[in-house]
Amino acid sequence: MPSEIRLLLADDHRLVRDLVAAHLRASATFAVTTAESLSDAVTQIEQHGAFDIILLDFSMPDMTGSEGVARLVGLNGDHPVVLFSGQARPEAVREALARGARGYIPKSTPALDLTEAIHAILQGEIWLPAGFEQGAPGAGPVQLSPREREVLGFIRAGLMNKEIAARLNLSEVTVKMHVRSLCTKLKARNRTQAAMIAETLGIG
Repeated sequence: MPSEIRLLLADDHRLVRDLVAAHLRASATFAVTTAESLSDAVTQIEQHGAFDIILLDFSMPDMTGSEGVARLVGLNGDHPVVLFSGQARPEAVREALARGARGYIPKSTPALDLTEAIHAILQGEIWLPAGFEQGAPGAGPVQLSPREREVLGFIRAGLMNKEIAARLNLSEVTVKMHVRSLCTKLKARNRTQAAMIAETLGIG
C-alpha cells in the first residue's frame, strides 16, 4: 500500500465533499481529489490516471444505476470503486457488487470507521455495513475473503479481537469490522454463533 493514498471522492453534495475530504486529508495519509458528478469523475481519471480508491455517491443526478458503477470500475483498472451513499437499497448494492464495486460505505459511518473501512478495502476486503443482507437465504454459498477466513479461523480457535489483531498486524477496529462482516455474511447474531455456523457449513 502506498504511503499516500490517492482517493477520488465523487459526490454532488458540496458540504459532504468538503467535510469528508477535510477529514481524510487531516490524517496525512490521503491525497484527496473531488468530483461533483459521474462525468467529472470520469474526467479526473482520464486526466490523472487510476486512483487507489474511489468513493462513489450512488445517487448523483448523472448516475445511471449500476451502469455508472461499471463504467468507473472499468476506467479505474484493478483499483477499488466503493459505493458511498446516504441510503442504498440492498438490491442496488448487490447489483453494484456484481458489476465490480468493492463494498458499500454509508455516509452515516463514523469518521474513524470510515478510514478503517477504506484501509480494509485496500487490503482486499469487500466492506459492507453491519446488518446488511448481501444475499437472500439459499442464494448460494457464503463467499468469504481470504482475510475473513483468517479471522474466522482465529475466532474458532478461541482468540479475542485484540489477540487476532496482534497475530495479523491489524488494528483492533479493523478486526471488529471483519467480525461484523462475518456475522452479516453468515447471518449470525455474534462471533460465537458465526463460528458454530461456519463449522456446520464447513467454512474456515
